[in-house]
Amino acid sequence: MAGRRRWSTEEILDAAAELLRTSDADSFSVRKLAAALGTDSSSLYRHFRSKTELLRAVADRILLAAMADYRPEGDWKQRVTALALRARDAFGQQPQLASVWGRYASSGAGSRLVMEEVLQALRASGLPDEEIPARYHRLVVLIVALIASEAGVSTITPEEYEQGMELFRVSVLGADPERFPAVAHFARELRPLGADRSAAFEALVAAQLAQIEAAIPQGPPTDDGKG
Repeated sequence: MAGRRRWSTEEILDAAAELLRTSDADSFSVRKLAAALGTDSSSLYRHFRSKTELLRAVADRILLAAMADYRPEGDWKQRVTALALRARDAFGQQPQLASVWGRYASSGAGSRLVMEEVLQALRASGLPDEEIPARYHRLVVLIVALIASEAGVSTITPEEYEQGMELFRVSVLGADPERFPAVAHFARELRPLGADRSAAFEALVAAQLAQIEAAIPQGPPTDDGKG
């Protein structure tokens, strides 16, 4: 009798990514993945020690793809912005995987490439080395949260979106001005969370970069970030 086929790590990751396109991290399981591959869970655990490790590897491949042809251009703010937009676009094509990245992060080569570029850009800004780790952390937390949030909205159906818009209009435009005076005052100018997320993404990243810039000591940078 012929033995079961042995799946490579890349083939397992391909199958996991396909499952995650139609489900989410909560409903995903190694057992379901094994069934899709026609094998048993134990064979997959030879490649990945846990579901979390597998999910991190799937998310990291998105980052690797985003960084494949990346070349740093412009000043440090342009570099960080370009990188953030690349990551957003990459996960936007596979939005179910954005929530995986937001929850589990990753620790593979893709993650290290992103870390290296952001840290190099921050060094090129002239920010003192001792301030860079904390600034880096806040910046990346913001970018990951924005990407995961934007991707979450993109997974809802058009019908669900319209229902949400209608509920928003009813709850905001119909707000009791005595109980919710501020909401009633701004009702016609307020927009639902799903509106203009792309512009909001860029504005929030720019605001975070402006905060970093304000903390840079006066004078030209002493390190171009390439050493």
